[in-house]
Amino acid sequence: MQTSTQLFSITSLSATALDNLTQLGYLQMTPIQAESLPLALAGQDLIAQASTGSGKTAAFGLPLIEKLIATQHAVQSLVLCPTRELADQVTTEIRRLARSIANIKVVTLCGGVALRGQEQSLQHGAHVVVGTPGRILDHLARGNLRLNSVKTLVLDEADRMLDMGFLQDITQVVQQCNAERQTLLFSATYPDGIGKLASQFMRSPQTIKVQSQHNTQKIKQIFFEIRDDERLHAVSLLLNHFRPASTLAFCNTKQQCKALLSVLQSQGFSALALYGELEQRERDQVLVQFSNRSCSVLVATDVAARGLDITQLEAVINVDVTPDSEIHIHRIGRTGRADAEGLALTLVSMDEMGSVGRIEQLQSRDSEWQKLSTLSATSIEPLDAPMRTLQIVGGRKEKIRPGDVLGALTGEAGFVAAQIGKINVNEFSTYVAVTKDIGHEAVQRLSSGRIKGKSVKVRLLEETSGQESKQWAERKLGSDNN
Repeated sequence: MQTSTQLFSITSLSATALDNLTQLGYLQMTPIQAESLPLALAGQDLIAQASTGSGKTAAFGLPLIEKLIATQHAVQSLVLCPTRELADQVTTEIRRLARSIANIKVVTLCGGVALRGQEQSLQHGAHVVVGTPGRILDHLARGNLRLNSVKTLVLDEADRMLDMGFLQDITQVVQQCNAERQTLLFSATYPDGIGKLASQFMRSPQTIKVQSQHNTQKIKQIFFEIRDDERLHAVSLLLNHFRPASTLAFCNTKQQCKALLSVLQSQGFSALALYGELEQRERDQVLVQFSNRSCSVLVATDVAARGLDITQLEAVINVDVTPDSEIHIHRIGRTGRADAEGLALTLVSMDEMGSVGRIEQLQSRDSEWQKLSTLSATSIEPLDAPMRTLQIVGGRKEKIRPGDVLGALTGEAGFVAAQIGKINVNEFSTYVAVTKDIGHEAVQRLSSGRIKGKSVKVRLLEETSGQESKQWAERKLGSDNN
């Protein structure tokens, strides 16, 4: 097996691509890139098993970019993703990787966004389309999109698309692609459905599997034996004892997610949940608050959390043990990234001991166990998130930029830059993290001031449910249009 110490320069990538990679700081290939790039660049169909954070976007992005012809105004590459968040991440990375080629256009087509703007983008031409299966089908049905010129088809996080029931949609999309295309399939796990996908859509695919192991020096794993009736209370004990600034708590079912969220919020934790039935607007708001430090605990199912690239995650708590040991590795690999250290805490009932045995076998090491009785609160202060999120009605449609919001807060509103955190500008809303001590004051000052010369409607996001926030924003936009 090749190693991550190999340089991109040993591949058949063009000199232009190599120069761009050097400027981006990409010199050495990750394991999945070292294994897959030579095959993908040679035109092979590929099944690659690799997790989020492994460098897989460059592993498929670089080969598809090499085939692009800027003067050919047709969709030459299609990347199917399970979620809008992942599609946005992939689009951003492909644009970075392709920035040395003039006039390459990458378009994102996902639900939760108005069709009209996407139609206009497609009318101006696109070389690469990244999107979710359902929205791609919408555009195909309306005649906005043609895939007969596709040279490279990528199925990213194929296992999750199967989990979400997209097999039929994928089939319909692929049937409209050029039959002579190259197909690259990337998946974190390898369920039975992957073989079915490969047999339907791929030609003699090469299979690559990069072991999803993590540096044991960076991720400290501790297991706790519990009774089922103390599981949810045990999560509170872990949080109060270890006090991680940001925690991703995995549950096996959405019912367990809801139960744990109720317990944590009743005890004063700043917690939110992510599971399948949330509307896109609610999902976006949950992710914004967790990524900008306005929420300290995110409770999620594996399916809902897949594709999320969360930085600076201090701890992962396995509220339930997953019966799939590879998914366990995938879960805990979200912490301890880059140079950071991570904490992985797992609650285990007697019925789950067999799953722990399979995890030990996969990791080739014994587990470290502690007793719940050894845990105690290490501070009398409640574990609270350091930031709060302001929601502003108005986003990209109103040509609002992060600098406009920062300027309003540090100018007329009178705050300092150190009190302002991450700013997310979406299509119709803007979200701003501010330190918790100025939350209400920031709402008042922004509401009485102006952004880009216009008055805006602002409120604290945490004080509004997803549905209330939607109705509030729609009322504001409606009044602006009258």
